Formats: sequence, C-alpha cells, structure tokens
Amino acid sequence: MRFEFATANRIIFGAGTLIEVAPLAANLGTSAFVVTGQQVERAAPLLEQLHGHGLKTVTFSVAGEPTIDLVLAGVKQANESNSQIVIGIGGGSVLDAGKAIAALMTNRGDLFDYLEVIGQGQPLTQQPAPYIAIPTTAGTGAEVTRNAVLTSPDHRVKVSLRSPLMLPPLVVVDPTLTYSMPPSITASTGLDALTQVMEPYTCQKANPLTDAICRDGMARVARSLRRAFENGNDASAREDMALTGLFGGLALANAQLGAVHGFAAVLGGMFPNAPHGVICARLLPFVMATNVQALQSRLPNSPALTRYDDIAKILTGQATAQATDGVDWVHTLSMALHVPPLSTFGLSTADFPTVVAKSQKASSMKGNPLALTDEELTAILQQAI
Repeated sequence: MRFEFATANRIIFGAGTLIEVAPLAANLGTSAFVVTGQQVERAAPLLEQLHGHGLKTVTFSVAGEPTIDLVLAGVKQANESNSQIVIGIGGGSVLDAGKAIAALMTNRGDLFDYLEVIGQGQPLTQQPAPYIAIPTTAGTGAEVTRNAVLTSPDHRVKVSLRSPLMLPPLVVVDPTLTYSMPPSITASTGLDALTQVMEPYTCQKANPLTDAICRDGMARVARSLRRAFENGNDASAREDMALTGLFGGLALANAQLGAVHGFAAVLGGMFPNAPHGVICARLLPFVMATNVQALQSRLPNSPALTRYDDIAKILTGQATAQATDGVDWVHTLSMALHVPPLSTFGLSTADFPTVVAKSQKASSMKGNPLALTDEELTAILQQAI
C-alpha cells in the first residue's frame, strides 16, 4: 500500500469562525485583494472586520465560472494595487479564481506556460501570494484542492492551473455563510458534494484515509441534504453539508474522480451557462447505474462493485441494501431536488459524439472504476438530456 495525502496548511471549521479571518490575515500583510461573487455586498462583514484590523482592501467580483481573461484581469488589478494577500470568499468559482490570481501574482510569464491541455503545463516555481479561502457554498471543496479550473471560451474547454503550491495556507469554513443559499444552489452543490465523496470512494486510487472521509460524508448527505434544501436555516443540516463539501475536496485532491467529472469538465467548457454543480447533479444517478451494470457484466469480482454496495447501505440506512438500491436512492433524491435536464443549457443529441470523444480523454474519466464504452457514455447523456 502506498498513498499520499496533502492539504491546506490550516483548516478552521465551525459556525461563526469568519471572525477569526481578519486577525490571521493581519499577520500575513497589510493589503488584501478580496475576490468575491457577483454580490459583493455579501462580503461586507468580512471587509468591515479586515478594515477594523488595519488592512486595506480591494474587491474583485467573479460573476460566473472564471475565464482565462478574468483571471488575468484580476492579476493585473492585484499587482497594480500592491496587494500582499488574496482572500477568496464565495463559491467554487470564486475560490478557484482566487487561487489562480494568487499563483500568478508571483509566477511571472504567460498563463499558457502553466495551463494544462491547451498550454505548456509547466510547473509553478514560486510560492503564490498568501491565500485565504472561505467557501460560502457547500459542495465544490475548492478550498482544499490544488488546482483552479478555468474556462477558455476560445477553445470551448475547461482546463486546470495545477500545483501543490496552490493549496491554500489557510481555509476557514463557516457553515453560517451557507444559510442564504437558495434551494436550487443547495441542491446542485449538495449533489456535487455527494459526487465528490462517492467517486473518490469507487475510483482506482482510493486509499484508507480518503475512504474514511468519504464514508462519513455520504452519511451526512443522506441525513441532511434534503433537510437543508427544505429549510436553509437548519443549522445541523447546513453544518453536515459544509463538512461534506470540505471532505469532498480533501478526497478528490488525494484520490481520483470518475465519469461524472469526466463529463462535467467537457460540458462546462462547451456550455458555459451550465453550472458545474448542476451538471454533476444531473449526471450522477445515470453514471452510477451505468457503472454498476458494466461492473456486474464485465468485472463481477471488482472491489468497486462491493463499494457500490457499501454506498447503498450508507445512503439508505439498510444493512441489506445492494448497489442498485443506492442508484435508486440517488435518482429519487435528484428528482425531489428538482435538478434540471441538461437540455436546459443547450445540450442536444447532435453534440453527443463531440462530448463523448472529449470526455474519453478527460483526466477524471481515467479514475472511473472501469473504462466505459462510447455507447455507454452516449446512453448516459441520452438519459441526462
């Protein structure tokens, strides 16, 4: 047995922990570049606390999933304002943008020198500017991953800026920041969180440390996602989902993902209006069903099939549950949470060959418990559309 586990230098979790950010930030510098979502006012309490501790701030808004041009604009503004530290407060797009900006503030040259797939993929050589990650959604786990996912509209693809140096030195997860999420975002980010504790559990590089995190995360989703969807102020449900989001990031960064994310990387690039969480939420039950059927048919003795039985037992709470019961449970939950079909965002059957061809080459697809055929991938899209 051999595995590695690396994560943020320090993680602070708990209700009300936002108030701990400002004094810690003051130890890192005197001027902060604060990356926020579209509604900058949501960061007002943090900005007030930073000012109270003597920090100057410049805000930078990320309205959607970060593009290459947006990140470059952020780097330019951060450098021109002589910012010393970067703070990201928002969903996964905001946190990824913040990671990329912090990395490029100190690593000079062209962004394409470092980007995977469409760039040279060269390693970062300089430690990024100090970065503090504060998630306000519960699902992406971007606060503890070592990459930033960026969209290139010119290439119609999502690619990563990736380096172990990009793991944030400080992460603060305050579940109370997720209370204001509307039900639709609670649903999509919550099912993304479930995906990110399920795929690492069934992937080809699972390990005992990520296994434990994944099992606990699945149990929390099972008891709390629907409650958080129905009542955004349910404190214990929000805490469970915030913790599962964190666990998913820890797991995927230290194991692998699977076909859901293999598809999502491609679909997100081709259809930029489709939120990552929604794509994952819609695909999850169909990918699960296809994986289980393919394993039963082609690899009936695979340990992954036993793991799908484990998933079913955790999600249903039934000691005798089998893999197909877990598939049914996820499908029922997805319907109850009103996850929209992918045709909502423009996907049509004419796109299937391109999506399948690109997805087969995606890095996440290589973590799937077995290789799926083009026909199986096409059938998944047909059900998700």
